[in-house]
Amino acid sequence: MRRKNRPVGALMVLTLALTVMAEAQETQNQAWANYDESSDLARLAELDNARMHYRLLRSGMQTPGSLWASLNDEINGLTPARYRVLEPLVVESSIAELQRMVDAGDLSYEELTLFYLSRIRETEGDPAKYLNAVISLNSASVDRARALDLARRTAPDAERDPIYGIPILLKDNISAAGMATTAGAVALQNNFADDAFIVVKLLEKGAVILGKANLSEWAYFFCDNCPSGWSAMGGQTLNPYGRLQFNTGGSSAGSGASIAANYAAAAIGSETSGSILSPASANSLVGLKPTTGSLSRTGVVPISNSLDTTGPMARSVADVIILFNAMIGYDHRDTAMPMMSDDLYLEYRDQSMASLRLGAPERYLDNELFVKALGLLSADEAAIVEIGLPEIDTEGFSTLLGREMVRDLAHYLRDHASPMVMIDSVDELHAFNLQRSELRMPYGQAEVDRMVELDISLAELEALRDSLQSGARAAMEALFAGSDLDLLLSMDNHNAGFAALANFPAITVPLGYADSGRPVNLTLIAPPFQEQLLVDVGGRFERLADARQMPAAYP
Repeated sequence: MRRKNRPVGALMVLTLALTVMAEAQETQNQAWANYDESSDLARLAELDNARMHYRLLRSGMQTPGSLWASLNDEINGLTPARYRVLEPLVVESSIAELQRMVDAGDLSYEELTLFYLSRIRETEGDPAKYLNAVISLNSASVDRARALDLARRTAPDAERDPIYGIPILLKDNISAAGMATTAGAVALQNNFADDAFIVVKLLEKGAVILGKANLSEWAYFFCDNCPSGWSAMGGQTLNPYGRLQFNTGGSSAGSGASIAANYAAAAIGSETSGSILSPASANSLVGLKPTTGSLSRTGVVPISNSLDTTGPMARSVADVIILFNAMIGYDHRDTAMPMMSDDLYLEYRDQSMASLRLGAPERYLDNELFVKALGLLSADEAAIVEIGLPEIDTEGFSTLLGREMVRDLAHYLRDHASPMVMIDSVDELHAFNLQRSELRMPYGQAEVDRMVELDISLAELEALRDSLQSGARAAMEALFAGSDLDLLLSMDNHNAGFAALANFPAITVPLGYADSGRPVNLTLIAPPFQEQLLVDVGGRFERLADARQMPAAYP
């Protein structure tokens, strides 16, 4: 069959677009060829914050361009001109706004997916701007979005979940078929496991899994004095608000940096003790750490069955609610889940705070931003109660996490990991890392060293767990009852360990920025399974403060 001739104008536009892309790729390749991270490391060594005296920035497991190599042809289908048209529409837009644009015909789910992939390639391909925020991209994401567009056109009146067609990122300890789930570790580089329970739920509701976000290796239970956001598979995650200035928080560092930099609409993190609250705060995001038992952990690389939870991270409370609702469902394999977990649907609503009593710890009353938050809440008729925080006994906390990880990681490797994974225990992980320590553990593996030396029986572990959790829960319940509190106020990830041991959920919401430009968040803590109260007050405060600003260097 003879091909029809293209109009000359269209051919010229296509040729120009291809030329622009080729020149950009050539410039990018030359920049990487000239890049030497030693000058950046030298700048970091001058910072007062010793935790940012990084030894490495780039991972030895990735080469420039390998992240998106399988998607290059698809990404090139979005011309530079169309990308620039979409940029002001997509960047910083909420999920609801994106859906309205799709409804109006201003973009498709395929274009939305391609936009985020293009943005990731553009930023992570720039040696002066890369964030190391993503470990892997889903080669099936564009086909998935295209299929969702087709389904929407063929059944335009069908009822769809708000997450339908929306690209999200998963922390790379959450399994998704077709992508390795590494927890940032070389030992799991071939862990092609089945979908985690929450991923099954997301896919049922129409989400597009864009890829996997970087993280602090083994969810930050791996090495001593190592920076948050480092993994052997993904390198050092950097903060878009201060790329070589501020920490990313951890362990869901890539989930935080990615969403702050508008690499996706939202992301999923996980928390044992502060791992959602910390990076959400460091990246001026909303992060919800649910009650353990609200969301399934099946198919998630574990630390502690007692404390682990997954949770949503996004640029607004409304988006966090949409992502949370897309993951709910009772999982009989997860022993932490009560039957009520099937019905934990959250609503975004505007509730009065007139009847609420909020506990304000005295230790934060000299913080200007915290006092500003109290003023906003008080003006909105909430009662502010000054309190002192109790001391709780955390002796043995690391032992609890270490012994549970020995047990729970072995169960994960046996029941969920790919047969291609060559370790089946913490002992084998320890030995594996010693074989090429400069690549696999440049900061050491002190937590793993301790785990292989642990001598504590399961009966002793249960006694330790009961003691730590019951003590924290009793202290938190006494604090709430003694001052008749509805919520406890905090800052960033402060008191995350207290909340984790007591199994009290928390939400963190942008509050403002320090004089240096570092993001600061207000954090709310509530009794178990009071996530609706958290999002009600968190959403109300978000509207009052209107504090979040996008990172200036990543417009």
